[in-house]
Amino acid sequence: MRELDKTLSGHLDTLIGRHPSLGAVRDEIAAAYLAMEECYERGGKLLIAGNGGSAADSEHIAGELMKRFRNPRPVPDEFAERLKSIDPVRGAQLAANLERGLMAIPLVAHEALTTAYINDVDGLGVFAQQLYGFGRKGDVFLGISTSGNSRNVMYAAVTARALGICVIGLTGVEGGELAEFADVAVKVPETETYMIQELHLPVYHCWCLMLEEHFFGS
Repeated sequence: MRELDKTLSGHLDTLIGRHPSLGAVRDEIAAAYLAMEECYERGGKLLIAGNGGSAADSEHIAGELMKRFRNPRPVPDEFAERLKSIDPVRGAQLAANLERGLMAIPLVAHEALTTAYINDVDGLGVFAQQLYGFGRKGDVFLGISTSGNSRNVMYAAVTARALGICVIGLTGVEGGELAEFADVAVKVPETETYMIQELHLPVYHCWCLMLEEHFFGS
């Protein structure tokens, strides 16, 4: 596995300093980060799915990546000038307020699509259907499942693999089917659902922090 630079490694050190039990999965957290970094370097995107609290986490992650997490992400000067040339007033406001994002799509959103598919076709395939529509080779699918056995997440993971999409699993310590299937599995060391979720959040916050640092600087 490629070594992280000193700054990015420092973010992992901070994460584990605050949550020492995550030291057991440090290498997996780093490997998942590197898969996302490579995806974004090549112009890809992150597709995210989960159920219940993990659905909320999916939306949370997308929100952190599509705008600033901690640091400003101003648009490039060339784009700012193009905005202003199109509309001096609105363009100036947009140039000041728009932020560069890392494309992330939570598959738990899009209610009209998801409810139509659930009603007309199949409830368990709803994430897979979205992934098939949105996904392209070189993207990354992040499946979040505390048990690792969420059937709709597994259908999406199979579809991702067929499309040439890297699969990252974020689970509890038992891992389930998802951990066995994923290219990278981060099995946080808890068994109770809410305790697993309490560790998922700092893990994905660390990923968002590292990605922002890499692509947009401090």
